[in-house]
Order: sequence, then C-alpha cells, then structure tokens
Amino acid sequence: MKFEDLIAWQKARELTNAAYRMGRTTRLNKDFSLRDQLQRAAVSSMTNLAEGFDRSHLAEKIQFWNVAKGSAGEVKSLLYVVSDNEIAPPGTVQSAQSLASEVSALTQGLINSLSKSKRSRRSDAPSDS
Repeated sequence: MKFEDLIAWQKARELTNAAYRMGRTTRLNKDFSLRDQLQRAAVSSMTNLAEGFDRSHLAEKIQFWNVAKGSAGEVKSLLYVVSDNEIAPPGTVQSAQSLASEVSALTQGLINSLSKSKRSRRSDAPSDS
C-alpha cells in the first residue's frame, strides 16, 4: 500500500484542488493573504497525511495525522471567512467545507485505528508477573 491509496489523502487532494480552483476563479484571487492561507492549510493536510503514512513509528504517524486533521479544520474555518464575506459562491464554499469535514473524519479514523493498534500491542506484551 502507498499513501496515494489512503481515502483521506485522496479527499485531501480534492480539497487542495478545490482551494486552488477557488483561488483562481473567485474574488479570492484578489485577497492574497486569505487565498494563500487557505491553500497552505489544504496543502498541509494533504502532505501531512502522506508524510505520516511514510513514518515508521506509530507515534510519529499519529503526530503527522493530527497535524493533517488540524489543517483540515483550519481550511473549514477559513472557508467561513470566504462565505461570510461573499468572496465565493455559497455552493462552492459548502462543497469545500464538506470535503474538509470528510478529510477530518477520515483522518480521525486513521488515528483511531493506529491508536487502537498501539493499545493492543501494549496489552499483548509479556507481563512481569
């Protein structure tokens, strides 16, 4: 398996493309700082999912995936700024917010799965008694 096979990464890639598309095709193209922050947060989610996948230690994977999840949350929050200021069409913003929520939920699933695996490995360890 490779990181490109992760559904969370695939959705984060869609989210990143949506952020870049919004930056090209809406009034967001004139708000450089908001556009750049939105795009950086989306890219962060995507790249941290990939980097976490390629880490060997479970704690490192979880750390990177937590950053990815946080970045998806940042995207969703920034999209409220876009929406509240009517910078992009409501449907475009809602679609991107939905993707951000999906990335967050899928990433949490990865974290939960690894955390469960980590706990079960500890309980399988031989005891000193």
